[in-house]
Amino acid sequence: MHLQLTPDEAAFRDEMRTFFTTKIPKEIRERSAKGALKFPEDIVTTQRILNEEGIAVPNWPVEVGGKDWTPVQRHIWQDQLNLAAVPEPLAFNAAMVGPVIAQFGSQEIKDRFLPATANLDIWWCQGFSEPEAGSDLASLKTKAVRDGDHYIVNGQKTWTTLAQYADWIFCLVRTDPDAPKKQAGISFLLIDMNSEGIERRPIQLIDGGHEVNEVWFTDVRVPVENLVGEENQGWSYAKFLLSNERGGIARVSYNKIRLARAKELAASITTANGTLLDDPHMRARFVELENALLALELTQLRVIASETGGKPNPASSVLKLRGSEITQDVTELMTDLAGNDALTVFDPAVDDSEWAHLAMPTYLNTRKVSIYGGSSEVQRQIISSGILGL
Repeated sequence: MHLQLTPDEAAFRDEMRTFFTTKIPKEIRERSAKGALKFPEDIVTTQRILNEEGIAVPNWPVEVGGKDWTPVQRHIWQDQLNLAAVPEPLAFNAAMVGPVIAQFGSQEIKDRFLPATANLDIWWCQGFSEPEAGSDLASLKTKAVRDGDHYIVNGQKTWTTLAQYADWIFCLVRTDPDAPKKQAGISFLLIDMNSEGIERRPIQLIDGGHEVNEVWFTDVRVPVENLVGEENQGWSYAKFLLSNERGGIARVSYNKIRLARAKELAASITTANGTLLDDPHMRARFVELENALLALELTQLRVIASETGGKPNPASSVLKLRGSEITQDVTELMTDLAGNDALTVFDPAVDDSEWAHLAMPTYLNTRKVSIYGGSSEVQRQIISSGILGL
């Protein structure tokens, strides 16, 4: 597989580029490029513009609002969206719960949730991880006990990203504590975040931001009709979801832009012998990362092309593993370029739009990418068993 476009694909690329650079407000794209988006307003505004055009959720089945695009077209859409610094559709909606509902939900569930999910009328968050069930997700303890037409939910979720904005949460809950295998007793439940008995508690991260939360459930009543698919089959749906998530965590286009920006900065920073980009060691770092990104991009296209019939591809773990490593390498490179100026993160007088001021918080924040969506250790296990057959 190669990246040379056919005339039709080139025309499609130009169409996407024109739309992203003319229809998405310039001020939103500028804030996005600086890493200074306004939450939740900029995300909601952008996704609704994309949805009005019919391109917010191209990965969904056509009958529920997706596009009948080839893998290359989907890749072009993603690439041009990122190159134009357009905020991506909210991943919890577009790449996670939406595809699960489209694949496994009843028609009633689809009609009720998918249009609002695509248009971001509902902001979803993900209720998977727990204090003792992160990488070993099947060890989750949050319980849902059937009581007539409702489930009674008790337990705790943690590292719940952007839950402070969420209207609903999609949760893995244990509905059969006596199942012979811990994976066999889990269900996939949709829960209104305004339900009585739900409490959100912020977690402050090392970069000083409030991105993640704890979510507590105390006797929360959830209608049985909010169950996706069949009871005790949630683990299969979770694997499907995580396959989509891991492919997205590759972040190829994002890293291409970050790396190109780093190269510009290196060429502008003078040294005794020219610029930082003239330094052989620095040039070698750029070449290594550019080659790694190209290899990952080709692999991503192959994985996308091979995923059919809703079956998760274990090769998505390769994307997740390598994409996490490259993301961390690129942000480390940016921090190295900033040098002592990276420490301005601790100086409140420095403009928050300054790249060097943002380098250290970004570096610290991306330490998490080798953990969420399944840790790197878990991905290696999936690769060894699911791909290599070891």
